[in-house]
Amino acid sequence: MKILFFSLILTLLISCNNIINNQQISEKKVPNSEKLLQTVNQFVDLEGRPVTISDYKGKRVLLNFWATWCRPCIEEMPSLLRAQEILKKEGYIFLLASDQSVKVIKAFKAKKGFDFTFIKYNGSWAQQEIDALPTTFIYNKAGEKVEKIVGEVVWDSPEVLQRLKDTH
Repeated sequence: MKILFFSLILTLLISCNNIINNQQISEKKVPNSEKLLQTVNQFVDLEGRPVTISDYKGKRVLLNFWATWCRPCIEEMPSLLRAQEILKKEGYIFLLASDQSVKVIKAFKAKKGFDFTFIKYNGSWAQQEIDALPTTFIYNKAGEKVEKIVGEVVWDSPEVLQRLKDTH
């Protein structure tokens, strides 16, 4: 019985390793233009329509990754909301991305009443090099990521507002 069990485990490990190796090989064969197309649906709005940072070219984008279970994420939202209002005239778009289900995000939005553009993130945190929540990326008008901010921030503080205004 033990031999059968260990044989089964060994077979599964070898199979998983082959799958991983095949995926790595197939990823190397995908041209860059196709990789770009594959990442287009990483974000969708709450109606399921694709969203990309390039949709906002010519604007500056603050992309905040958060979760409903993340206390610091929720605690920074009131200051984030005030900063959003202040920075509208600076050409900023605020997007709040969660990997939770659209249903959970919609329920959170309805319960809390925060007026943000909430989007669903369909990728993994590792793809974005996110180790902690909240994590925020700032994109310039050309759509280039120019800053990564990890942790809770008082977004409407004079220092942070000035830093965001100075982003080019």
